[in-house]
Order: sequence, then C-alpha cells, then structure tokens
Amino acid sequence: MKPISDILAARDPKKGKYSKNEFQVYCYELAVKLEDLEHKTLYIKLAKSEDRKLLEDALSFVKDSRARSKGKLFMWKLKDLREQRTPSALNSSLITPTI
Repeated sequence: MKPISDILAARDPKKGKYSKNEFQVYCYELAVKLEDLEHKTLYIKLAKSEDRKLLEDALSFVKDSRARSKGKLFMWKLKDLREQRTPSALNSSLITPTI
C-alpha cells in the first residue's frame, strides 16, 4: 500500500477534480484565472461551444484588470467580441461581385 503523500504527489492539481477531456482542463484553468470557481459549469459550456480565440482574447483583457468580479468582466468582453465578429461576417456574405 502506498503512503498518502505519494498518491497526492502523483496527482496533477491543474487538471481539477474529475477532468477527463482537454476542454474540462481548460475551463478549470479559466475559472482559476478569473477567480470564479463557482461558475465552472458555465466555463465548460463556453469551452465546448465558443471559439478558443475569443475566449483567449477576453481572458487577456481581464487578466490584468483590477475588477472585483473578473467573471462578469470576462462575460462582458466575450459578448463585445462576439458582436464585433458578427457584423463583419454578415457584411462579407452580403457583398456579391458585380458582373
């Protein structure tokens, strides 16, 4: 039987409690950086459904801030980035070449 210290030393604390997939590890790291472990499930949903670049951009905006609620600021910036991305996608689909 192994001593408990060996078992705990072998466990990776970055992976979270029951993380099996990459997006789960990413969402746990995101929650830790945002100091918002209460909303891990929200970050799991975002990690599965959102573009990773948008999440990284929103995180880099929030990381150096002095906000009391980094999670709220992150969600605001993510919404702002989504809105900035959407009009450009719509404009490119509406422009048709003239013959």
